[in-house]
Amino acid sequence: MFAVIKTGGKQYKVAAGDVLEVELLAGEAGDKIAFDQVLAIGNGGDVKLGKDLATAKVTAEVIGRTRGPKLIIFKKRRRQNSRRKNGHRQHYTAVKILEIAA
Repeated sequence: MFAVIKTGGKQYKVAAGDVLEVELLAGEAGDKIAFDQVLAIGNGGDVKLGKDLATAKVTAEVIGRTRGPKLIIFKKRRRQNSRRKNGHRQHYTAVKILEIAA
């Protein structure tokens, strides 16, 4: 059984037991989180969409917080002696999918 959930402006295809990194969510390690924006649920060849998912919910457990790799942003305007270097590391929350309820 799988589900497609939406969180942090992205969509993820998940199954029970999956561990994934999503955009930073509130909660500490061990907390339970419910994803209410379920876009699809499938079981073999049977897929449910739209109105069939009014009460669907995916529950997950927060494992911890991580940070992505450092990205370097370098902007240069040639022949203007203008340079700007900046770095960024995105914050993520690692979650483990516990249950998919349709």
